[in-house]
Amino acid sequence: MTRRGESNGSTNTKSIMLADRNANSLMPMRDVFYIVIRGKAWIYGDDVDTDVIIPGKYLRTKDARVWAQHAMEGLDPQFAVQVRKGDIIVAGRNFGSGSSREQAPRALKGAGVAVVVARSFARIFYRNAINVGLPLVEADVTCRAGETVEVDLKAGTVRVADKVYQGTRLPDFLMEILEDGGLVAHRRRQKGLA
Repeated sequence: MTRRGESNGSTNTKSIMLADRNANSLMPMRDVFYIVIRGKAWIYGDDVDTDVIIPGKYLRTKDARVWAQHAMEGLDPQFAVQVRKGDIIVAGRNFGSGSSREQAPRALKGAGVAVVVARSFARIFYRNAINVGLPLVEADVTCRAGETVEVDLKAGTVRVADKVYQGTRLPDFLMEILEDGGLVAHRRRQKGLA
């Protein structure tokens, strides 16, 4: 994984390697923005809507930990128990369709999802994800569940084994919002409050 501010000695790349996931010592992703993310793939199809990302019955609380504990429960009841920090969702078309609930990307981020890669995103989910600091890449990627996927946010590329998929690169202004941890943190930084 690559993080702003640390160099691995190669040109134009700043990186830091995370500890082995089996050692249970992954570096927390909170407050750290990674440009290159490597993680285990979770595969989902087309039209994954916000009702299955975080079922409505859990929206009575404002506790983001509850949302994380029930992320993807409507589609994959074991997801929240088995997902690890740094894992990557790879999905089909129209990911995040349905209601405009901001809790959906918050639930995924809280559960440890580092980035969502999909052929396309519902517009409101896309914007909500950026606003809460959850990176997204639109790319048509083929891989298997559990395979290691590497996402380069700056380049908009996704690597699976020896195959590189070119996705849509995020504009610089959206990358800045993600780097700051979301829209609220970005605005606070701009105003000198952070």
